[in-house]
Amino acid sequence: MRVRQLGRAANCLLAVVVAVPVAACGSGREVVERPAPARKTEQRADRDAEARAAEKAALDAYSGYLAASRTASRRSDPRAPELSRFLADPLLTRVRLSIREAKEHGAMRTGRRLSNPTVTSVSLDTVPATVEIQDCLDATGYRLVYAKDKRVVPGSGGGRHLATATATRYSDGRWSRCSRPRSSR
Repeated sequence: MRVRQLGRAANCLLAVVVAVPVAACGSGREVVERPAPARKTEQRADRDAEARAAEKAALDAYSGYLAASRTASRRSDPRAPELSRFLADPLLTRVRLSIREAKEHGAMRTGRRLSNPTVTSVSLDTVPATVEIQDCLDATGYRLVYAKDKRVVPGSGGGRHLATATATRYSDGRWSRCSRPRSSR
């Protein structure tokens, strides 16, 4: 039985070896047909590239949001134009209200939040496309202080917490944060 199986394998191998030299011995005018790459492989590669691009764009939008909100808070400017570049409602309105309330009470933000975001999911098939981001925010150096004397506002101390955010791709191709980050301490 093994002899028969080995014999069949040898015949198949011989057929492949014989076919290769015959095909390679042409006059050079023949068109050699190559098998087309598998469509699924191409589609998968395109999908992977699209997902990587979405991840990068969403992380850039998230970083832009952090920088824009920090700058607007430092200047006590709830109408800072960079906010609308990286935020959409309802989060845009919440951030503007927070900055306005701090300003009305004579306070402003100083310092820096440390961020280490990672993408947890990419949903390109949803309308609109979304990317979920998880971040370990360290706000221990990010303080709410009185604008006049830079004293820390009591009860406003920052800490470290885990935040989850959603970035959404709009019809113009722009990625923006529209949902409030969910956090746990």
